[in-house]
Amino acid sequence: MKNNCWDKKFNDIVMEKRLFKMETRMDEVENGLKVVGHASVYNRLSENLGGFKEIIAPGAFDDVLGDDVRALINHDGNLILARTTSGTLQLSTDEMGLRYEFTIPETSYGKDLAVSMERGDITQSSFAFTVSDDSWETIDGEDVRTITKVARLFDVSPVTYPAYPDANDLVIAQRSLSIYKEKQVREQEENDLVKRSLLALQIELKKRK
Repeated sequence: MKNNCWDKKFNDIVMEKRLFKMETRMDEVENGLKVVGHASVYNRLSENLGGFKEIIAPGAFDDVLGDDVRALINHDGNLILARTTSGTLQLSTDEMGLRYEFTIPETSYGKDLAVSMERGDITQSSFAFTVSDDSWETIDGEDVRTITKVARLFDVSPVTYPAYPDANDLVIAQRSLSIYKEKQVREQEENDLVKRSLLALQIELKKRK
């Protein structure tokens, strides 16, 4: 089995991965073929991620554009396409979300990617990240997580097909959801206590009349 050095290096970090159904395209440039896409989009409600939905807030990536980020194929650290620290990967944000671009390298898997994109077999993007700030709310009976700040951006990846994040990718999100649920329960208990206290006070006042 081929070892994934990327996963080994970060095996103590619980990364989350998200896929967005946004077109990733390939443009012909003077020195080769350039891949341009959005790894994430703002203000778009995700599909159900296993008990909750998610939104990426504008500005969530502002603090991580200078991170050491790789462009990979399917998040596979053995298939590196470009890197920000080498200047081969460019990251930016626009009104839509997190934009990336790179020139496809003259490697065997780079050429394979070019063929797959030319055929239209690969058209979508994903990214791996950790979160520093999020919030929760319940909308129409559904729990919705809004990611307001990304703590670390690890990679952006052209990906083969849409897929839900793995269960392990959702550990942090599920933990955050659990805290939100516990807070809701505490608030409800406090509200019930206040209501009971007011009711008891009303009863006592009526007795004194």
